[in-house]
Amino acid sequence: MTSIDTFAHLTSTTAEASPRLGKRRGVLKTLRNFPYGLALAWLVLTLVLLWAIVPWIFTSYDPLQGTPGGQLKAPSALHLLGTDSLGRDLFARIVYGAVHSLSGAVAAVGVGLVVGSGIGLIAGSVRGRVDEVLMRLVDVLLSIPTLLLSLSIIILLGFGTLNAAIAVGATAIAGFARLMRSEVVRVRNAEFVEAAFGSGGTFGKVLWRHILPNSLTSVVAYTAVQFGWAILQISTLGFLGYGAPPPTPEWGLLIAEGRNYLATAWWLTAAPGLIVVAVVLSANRISQSIGRSAR
Repeated sequence: MTSIDTFAHLTSTTAEASPRLGKRRGVLKTLRNFPYGLALAWLVLTLVLLWAIVPWIFTSYDPLQGTPGGQLKAPSALHLLGTDSLGRDLFARIVYGAVHSLSGAVAAVGVGLVVGSGIGLIAGSVRGRVDEVLMRLVDVLLSIPTLLLSLSIIILLGFGTLNAAIAVGATAIAGFARLMRSEVVRVRNAEFVEAAFGSGGTFGKVLWRHILPNSLTSVVAYTAVQFGWAILQISTLGFLGYGAPPPTPEWGLLIAEGRNYLATAWWLTAAPGLIVVAVVLSANRISQSIGRSAR
């Protein structure tokens, strides 16, 4: 075989291999760009949601019933996360406690979303004196530390998961109101909104069909952040003793109950604390993904 024939043979071989090589590189690029963190975040939230809906699938232990002689057992095959000072399975208490923490967070975010978005929608669309009055009230709420405000509200309402959720939701109103107002003002000045008014659309119809739907994207991303923040706040109130009363297996209360045994039974505080951190970080990661897709 001459050198020319050899060169032609190598060229044809390379040409045949190029499509396969390109496909392999495309697969590797897709794998590198795959958002593993986002997938993990959705997995964590899905698992915790299943804990709240069907907890008996994940554990056969009663979260309120202790085992005589089984106090402060270390994590093992029998008790995945050990037992507490009364012999209750810690994993079961975390699983059954998900419904209290998640329902409280959903209620808190719902209060902040509905009330805050309503205030921001009215302020941004009406403008003028109404806008000034509403935004000054929002500034007053922002000037009060969130923990102090939530504690003040929960002392007035009384203890319990629902009251704690309302208190946390009240502290989220100002953030939703300011974000919603800024989005409404941005959309209100858009050309398609002016065209809708020019074609004879009433204020209420234009507000409902054009301004509101186009103002919700950033609010939805902010809602995911607030969900994680609400879980953290409700857990903080539970840790301080202002949330669900014992023996309710609420995550913040579990952390508080285990702090007296850090030297001998560290898992009582570490396990529920890591769950709270994982849920909060997962909610934040999902919020970032929603924000990027919105842009």
